[in-house]
This record gives sequence, C-alpha cells and structure tokens, in this order.
Amino acid sequence: MFGIVGYGGYVPRLRLMRRAAAEANAWYAPQFVNAAKGTRAFANWDEDSITMAVAAARDCLGAADDRSRIASVLLASGTLPFAERLNAGVVCEALTLRDDVQAADVTGSQRAGLSALAQAVAQVRSGGGDVLVLASDNRKTRAASSQELDFGDGAAALQIGRDKVLAEYLGAGTVTVDFVDHFRAAGEDIDYAWEERWVRDEGITKLVPRAVKAALAEAKVEASQIDHFIFPTTFQKMDQQLAKGCGVRAEAVVDSLASRVGDTGLPHGMLLLAHVLERAVPGQHILLAQFGSGAQAMVFRVTDEVRNFRPAKGVSEWVRRGVEETAYTRFLSFKDQLDLERGMRGEQDRKTALSTAYRHRSAILGLVAGRCEVTGSVHFPPSRISYDQGKPLQDTQKPYKLAERRGSVLSWSAEFLSFHRSPPHRYGQVDFEGGGRVLMEFTDTGDGEIDAGSTVEMTFRIKDIDDRRGYTRYFWKATPVRTAATEKRIGVNHGRRY
Repeated sequence: MFGIVGYGGYVPRLRLMRRAAAEANAWYAPQFVNAAKGTRAFANWDEDSITMAVAAARDCLGAADDRSRIASVLLASGTLPFAERLNAGVVCEALTLRDDVQAADVTGSQRAGLSALAQAVAQVRSGGGDVLVLASDNRKTRAASSQELDFGDGAAALQIGRDKVLAEYLGAGTVTVDFVDHFRAAGEDIDYAWEERWVRDEGITKLVPRAVKAALAEAKVEASQIDHFIFPTTFQKMDQQLAKGCGVRAEAVVDSLASRVGDTGLPHGMLLLAHVLERAVPGQHILLAQFGSGAQAMVFRVTDEVRNFRPAKGVSEWVRRGVEETAYTRFLSFKDQLDLERGMRGEQDRKTALSTAYRHRSAILGLVAGRCEVTGSVHFPPSRISYDQGKPLQDTQKPYKLAERRGSVLSWSAEFLSFHRSPPHRYGQVDFEGGGRVLMEFTDTGDGEIDAGSTVEMTFRIKDIDDRRGYTRYFWKATPVRTAATEKRIGVNHGRRY
C-alpha cells in the first residue's frame, strides 16, 4: 500500500474584505460592490511562494528533528520567485533536509500540483523513498477585476510514502489538451483570461469528466461511492454541476473555502484535500480533480491510520486565524502594485554577497545554531570558537536547530524611524527554549501582541528584497504563539486590536 502519509497547509493571516476592495474601485467598476462578500487571503509583504511552501511543509512534517525519510521534494507553483534558481532548493535548506535530497520545481498549468503528485506516486511505487509534494501560489491581479476578488494566496503539502498510509492511492486519470482558458506570457505578472462561458462549456464540462472517468476506472470505484469530491473553481456552482455530470452525489461536493480564503490557484486542490483529511473517516473515498491545460483527477481511500495523524496546525486552524483587513492600499502595497514613498532611509543598497550566503546557508536558511558540547551553551550564529565568558573553546560546537523551538521575548521595540514595508518595524531579543539568544524581527504582529515574556514561534520569511538586482533574501522571524484564548485576551476583532 502507498499513498498519503502526511498532509498540511498554510493560509496567510491577512484577509482582505472584498467589500473594501470593491468600494475603493466603485468609481470605475460599480458592478462588484453588491456582490463583494466575505474575505480573501493575501500574503504579507514578507511572504511569497517559497515561504508559504515552507510553512505548509512544516505543518505537514511537524517538529520532528529527523526528516531523513524525505528523499525528494517537488515544489509546484505558477508564481515562483526565481526563474533561474532552484526554488525547491531554498525550501530544502529551510527544512534542513539532507543535501542528497532530490529537488525539482514543477510549473506550467493550474494542475501542476496534481502533476507533481503523480510524479511522487510513480517514484514511491517504483521503490523510492518518501516524496514531499508542495504547492504554493501568490498571484497578482489587475485592480478592479473579478480575479482580484476571487483569488487568494496559500500553500499545501502532501507527503507520499508507504509507511502508515493515511489515504491509499487508488488511481488517476489525465487529459492533456492545449485548451487555453488563461495564460501568462514570460516576463508578465498578470494572467490574461478568456471568456467564462467558453471555459465552462467547452473546457471544464467536456475535459474534466474524461479525467474523472479514467481515474474512477483505474481505481475500480463507482462515482456514487465518492464521499468527498474536490474541484477548485471560481465559477459559481461549477463544482456541483460537474459532480452531477460525473454521477457524484451532491452532498459529496467539498466547500471550496471561497467565502473566507478565495481560490489559491495551483495549490487549491491539494489545500482542500488537506482540509478534508482533517475530518475524513476510514473507508471514505476522495476524488480530487483539477482543470488546466486539460484535466487531471485522482482517487484516494481513507485508512484507519488517518486517526493517528494530525498536522502541526492544519488548514482549519489557519483559516480560523484570519484577521480582516479593510485597507485596500495595504493589499496593493504588499502585492508590489503600489509604489509608496520610502524616504531617504529606504534608499540603501541591499546587495547580497552570494558567497557569504552560501557559506552560512545552514544558519541563515535553516536557523541552525551551534551548541557547545563542553558547556552546553547555544551560540547563534555558530562559529569555531565558543565564546562563553572566561571559557574560550575551539571546535566544540555541534549543529543545533532552532526553527522548531519556541522562544520568549526578552526585550522589544517598535519604531517608525527606519524604512519598513509594514510599519512600525518590530524587533527584539528572543531567548530560545534550550538555550540561545537571537535578535529577531517580528512579523504578523499587531498592537498588544508582543511584550517582554511573550511566547513566540519561528516562521520562514523574506528578510529583504534587492529591488535593483531582483534578488530576495530569506531568514526567520518570530511571531506570537496564538490560541483562541490569547486572541480573545488581546481583543482581536475584525482586524482591529484594542
């Protein structure tokens, strides 16, 4: 037996109120105002497809220090930050995986996540080790467009293997056709979409059922046996119409999270699958289909093992944590679609020394410190010399991972003097459980959430962006450890804190 042995997801904390966006553009596109309901997730300025993929992977893998089971990482995205750099390689460094792990970027269509999933299944079936499949998207849209309201940002992770299978892989079907419902040319940031009726009637309605039929045939499962039908779409009731046409019961159609998250694009099918697995019961059948340059469908059967696995947080928790945002200009700025005045303090050159970044990649991308085997002291950044007062020792440090450890805020500051893309700039000294003190930035943090003694956890984010050369630098930041109780205490209410 082989199939899904772990799952996770990630949805950014910020949620744009659709009505706020529609009202800001009502002078130009008044037709959206009355229909703009709910929220859509959008990435913070320091998030992109790489950082969200890391977050989803950590949700799937948990805090386990040993990740040696992962033999391969496939990162599927239509919005990869680098055209000529292994984006999946950055993810591997952040997850502190072995350097003999195979890694590849997968892109080219909205069903690239399922294509990566099919590659993972083939690799595991042939006897390979576990494959971590990641899908992530952070799309840009034109202001005052329906896509701006419909889309969302997010990521998903599925671990494919043979040990302790949660959902057994049964079969798949694929239809590859150059049906262009939308496209984005090389060098462009925004998709060009074709007419909706054509896409629905000639594309989805005719191509997806073929892939579904092939998947059900290979799985030897009847359409009426499907308990969860997943089909991401921004077209109203298209998933219900498709289910009916394929013979799937209406009650099996899965909520697409459109009203709270939006359509995250390429990862959305996997994100919904991770969401379903949180509540699925043994024996149920799941059918996942996605449209794009044809269509692809997969069938899974939930096993008893699903009761024994829980992601670190899970899609449900990420969805619950959403904070409503009414500042439309903040959304545009974080999408790099609004050029705000930065002042002289924002003019410094942010050139990165690539040789230094390589030599210290474990510390920078993996947040790996050094722990002295003699004194037990933890040092960051690690070095050959342990600098305990009065006890200089050489070559006694061993790698010591900090990313999965929580910390306590020793001191902090929030200031508007320096340039920051989301002022105020919050940073402070963080003491880690088990030792180690690091000066860190805080992110996804509002007024009243950080104080001396606050418990924080680490999140992989963009450190800064070299706009002149187009290079993005990554590091780890601290964010408050949140529970429903702590959020009630600080008074989070529709994106406002009081």
